[in-house]
Amino acid sequence: MRIGLIGTGRIGTFHAKVLSRHARVGGLVLTDVDAERAGRLARAVGATVAPSVDEIFSWGVDAVVITSATSAHADLLTRAARAGLPAFCEKPIAADLPSTLRALRAVTAAGTPLQLGFMRRFDAGYTTAREAVRAGRLGRLHTVRAVTSDPAPPPAAYLPLSGGLFRDCLVHDFDMVRWVTGREVVEVYAAASDAGPALFREAGDVDTAAALLTLDDGTLATATATRCNGAGYDVRMELAGELDQLAVGLDDRTPITSAEPSGPPAATRPWTGFLERFAPAYEAELDAFVRFVLGERDNPCDGRQALEALRVAEACELSRRERRAVRLAEVPDLEPAA
Repeated sequence: MRIGLIGTGRIGTFHAKVLSRHARVGGLVLTDVDAERAGRLARAVGATVAPSVDEIFSWGVDAVVITSATSAHADLLTRAARAGLPAFCEKPIAADLPSTLRALRAVTAAGTPLQLGFMRRFDAGYTTAREAVRAGRLGRLHTVRAVTSDPAPPPAAYLPLSGGLFRDCLVHDFDMVRWVTGREVVEVYAAASDAGPALFREAGDVDTAAALLTLDDGTLATATATRCNGAGYDVRMELAGELDQLAVGLDDRTPITSAEPSGPPAATRPWTGFLERFAPAYEAELDAFVRFVLGERDNPCDGRQALEALRVAEACELSRRERRAVRLAEVPDLEPAA
């Protein structure tokens, strides 16, 4: 199996190294707008360099992995669909809803396979939590609390292109709320703050946000995020039911200190970032993509799943701007638009 990978930045480099080691991948073709960077990576992993994206689609690859800048995702997905190629795409499909819907319509019209990169679906903790909820071990679920805290702000140049904290960061939590509970979000109320570093205000973004989500069975979920968590990278989910409670992301590397005299000690090696925390999950999702393309398993995260998480993020942005509760029915969906 020969795979074309588009984009050799931080996540593209990680994915290229994983794919170059995969037993079912016989060839890897890389390209990037930074040709020198693509060349260095190709030499390091034993891959072939393509001069441009055009060659990726004309050199006979069997599938494409899209890890380019977000602004290029929708166009590349459309090209992959028109070429009849299965595609793996890092989230998001696009930084806005209209562009996302256009790309998904192209994929739907072509009937080509598309897997989105929501890596937490492959994390051992989230998988265990999903199984516990689905098996009824927690009883009736009444409360879910999701947390994503980055240890430091991203580069200033990234913020205007990111889509904002709800779409870029909290969208993972929205996907996990749906995936773990098996329920749909029907209403949100969101608030945010830009009281931190000035680069967020300059980019029209926020550094901290919180959302209250009401699920279709009455379960209440909160999702909070910040770009300024100096203690370390903190991603957790707590699920509370009538019979028991369960926590994801709570271990000896969780960057939190107990105020209780008999509490656990502070982490000596807190998580530093998403690539370290979720490295096994990233590897597992690429293995799933390879096996999906080979017809050995079902799609673990299709375009519809990615769209639903984005619709929750869009509802939160609208709620934040207008300071009101927003029903998910107010956010455009794929079928009505088509």
